Amino acid sequence: MECVPNFSEGRDKAKVDAIVEAMKIPGAYLLDREMDADHNRCVITLVGEREAIQEAAIRGVGKAAELIDLTQHQGAHPRMGAADVVPFIPIDGVTLEDCVAMAKHVGAEIAKRFLIPVYLYEAAATSPERQNLENIRRGQFEGIRAEIATNPARKPDFGEARVHPTAGATVVGARKFLIAYNVFLNTADIDVAKKIAKAVRASSGGFRFVKGAGFLVRGMAQVSMNLTDFEQTPIARVFESVKREAARYGAMPVASEIVGLIPKLAIEQAAEWFLQVENFDSSLILENRLAAVMGGKMAVGGLRAGVEPFIEQLAAPTATPGGGSAAAASGAMAAGLAHMVAAMSRRSKAYVQHEAQLSESIARLATLGEELKAAIDADADSYNVVMKAFRAARETEDGGAGVNAALRQATSVPLGVAERAAEVARIVEKLKPITNPNMASDLTTGIALARAALTGALSNVEINLGSMKSGFAKDEAFVIETRARAARLNA
Repeated sequence: MECVPNFSEGRDKAKVDAIVEAMKIPGAYLLDREMDADHNRCVITLVGEREAIQEAAIRGVGKAAELIDLTQHQGAHPRMGAADVVPFIPIDGVTLEDCVAMAKHVGAEIAKRFLIPVYLYEAAATSPERQNLENIRRGQFEGIRAEIATNPARKPDFGEARVHPTAGATVVGARKFLIAYNVFLNTADIDVAKKIAKAVRASSGGFRFVKGAGFLVRGMAQVSMNLTDFEQTPIARVFESVKREAARYGAMPVASEIVGLIPKLAIEQAAEWFLQVENFDSSLILENRLAAVMGGKMAVGGLRAGVEPFIEQLAAPTATPGGGSAAAASGAMAAGLAHMVAAMSRRSKAYVQHEAQLSESIARLATLGEELKAAIDADADSYNVVMKAFRAARETEDGGAGVNAALRQATSVPLGVAERAAEVARIVEKLKPITNPNMASDLTTGIALARAALTGALSNVEINLGSMKSGFAKDEAFVIETRARAARLNA
């Protein structure tokens, strides 16, 4: 997973160095650091596993509270805390829900250790009003300091209703990957940048998944934007819109910048947009093809080498991987096929009227596909935990509770697969009338795979429920609730 904390210091390198040093712990890796003197802000990009990335973020917030005094802070970027915002982003084998749990843990620890009030935002928000960062940060440090104790809407999610005297308050959350993208104009008129930002941002009728504002940076008007879902609102489309809007005021872009990192897919999309390559696919890129070959996902002579190891593992005389992993793999393939059909149709002018729906489907299928792929290993792992619990049960009097706890997890994995497979099937049905009919067979195959995943996963759910030992009230409630969820999927 990734964590991209933003700190309110972009001019004093020694302070930023100290904050980065505080976050250096085993298992957390620094990918990037950006400092901006005009905004007086730095952005740190970390990746790592759960425990390490959580602790690194907490320590960074603590060090920032020691070094940054918001009562003396000035800069173009809005801010409410020394550590202003700390988002967690799922990258590989992690769900957005996992990141929500991490955000809540980190928020509670920040309030406990440093007496800094914490607000939760985006996917971790405790109310719809707090999903958008700008709603929480309205009035900045000074405005929140004046209202936090008297305005119920300003009550933090963690900590007391008072800002830290110098470190302010911090916002922690979970979100999808965000691209911080700025466009510089050949004018110093900040009003032009503000008008363009208003035209392109979602809150004032512009692009969905775009947040924007205008600033004066390095003597140039800057349109500063956050692209919160680049797959549905590509960066190239945003740049073209900024360019057109600027022309209305006799201005034009002279440069743009990425703050932090950008996914390779976003650059590939921009290349496809501007080059207008027919039937573009990421596998046409030499480095992508090479990585696939070196990673064992592709071989000269066909795709068999990529899937054959998994099939051989299924055929081996071992309990795992088994039907649960196969069901997850079927669901992932269904999502992949549907994603391909939607993406290829979106590129065609014949389906431009369906672009918004296709983009939404593509984004959701990508998430479902990743979650289903993660479940392939998760199902096998949960089975191994169950076997370990059964062995331990022979040695303890309350072993049944341990077995049931393991079975609950082993049941939750295929239930999640079933729910995701059912959602994939629903999306595929909706894609039929708005995609290229020449790819109808791909959608038919996708539905068949999704239904196979659903059937197989629910079978695993039921067999695990049947293995639970009786006499545990919470387990009985779990069985009832789980069977109700399964029944809804079969309805």
